[in-house]
Amino acid sequence: MQDKITKILKAIADPTRREIFHALVVAATALPITQISGQFDMSRQGVTKHLKTLEDAGLVSIDTKGRERFCYANATPLKEIKNWIKFYEKFWDDALSNLGDYLEGKTEK
Repeated sequence: MQDKITKILKAIADPTRREIFHALVVAATALPITQISGQFDMSRQGVTKHLKTLEDAGLVSIDTKGRERFCYANATPLKEIKNWIKFYEKFWDDALSNLGDYLEGKTEK
């Protein structure tokens, strides 16, 4: 089983999935799959596969109402990526600060 971060990164790695997710976020409401697929030069089945990957990552939820399936964006899982990146951002900030101190002769050699 993939961990959450891996699923999220896999979902947003594809430019089409990023566009689909962006369209849902910008819409700020549920969109039917038929409307989403109309925005892309691919079959409804192709869009549905992308939506499934986004759903597996928790970035999209899909509800069925009657004969139509509606998709909602959920940006909350992106916080996991933000927190993961924040760790490395601190690492690099500290490393560059230490390098600067070293180059300026502020630390012992």
